[in-house]
Amino acid sequence: MKKYALITGASGGIGRAIACKLAEEGYSLYLHYNRNKQSIIELLQELEGFQGEYIPIQADLSRPDGYRKIAENIFMIDAIIHNSGISQYGMLIDLDEKEAQELIQIHLTAPLLLTKELLPKMTAKKHGNIIVISSIWGQTGASCEVVYSTVKGAQISFVKALSKEVALSGIRVNAIAPGAIETAMLNNFSEEDLQAMKVDIPLGRFGTPKDVANSVSFLLSDKASYITGQVLSVNGGWYT
Repeated sequence: MKKYALITGASGGIGRAIACKLAEEGYSLYLHYNRNKQSIIELLQELEGFQGEYIPIQADLSRPDGYRKIAENIFMIDAIIHNSGISQYGMLIDLDEKEAQELIQIHLTAPLLLTKELLPKMTAKKHGNIIVISSIWGQTGASCEVVYSTVKGAQISFVKALSKEVALSGIRVNAIAPGAIETAMLNNFSEEDLQAMKVDIPLGRFGTPKDVANSVSFLLSDKASYITGQVLSVNGGWYT
């Protein structure tokens, strides 16, 4: 029987790595993207060697109704990986209100409402997995990333609360909190800043999208069948 997983933000570095890993493990995939259609086209080409069904879904999750466009295109679902995200760097006093609303909508409101729409499909089967890709900053907070830290912390609270609500329905809910991962989000930092950051990481390197994808694979597997409501830190020992 086919297994279906939704990956939001599948056009980004982490999303693409998760898609490749789950396709390798036999999942059929709903691949959400917003603007980066070319990345999704390349990802679909990369997935041609696998045997699953791969369905791209375009939706702008910064819009209040964006999540509905995804939900309307999903018919069977076993796993949801909430991975969409944007970053915002700067002092809180310089924050534009529109930026704040967009961060809250994409990172918190859209995942919450999309989960609400899809939960009945999981509860009907008494089985499912939900994974939220949060952040190290949701655990400890970051100067100059106050709103981003806030919404990522809220994602962790969402995971802890929802996991208790749906556990008896056979649905597990967990979060992954990546540290510094080699994606476009590091482009905000100078080379000097990146080297200083790397020195602070006990393992001495940045993480890769594959590191996150492997963690998703573990949490979806039977090896994690007794794990729910948890936050798996993938940060090289940067924050413990």
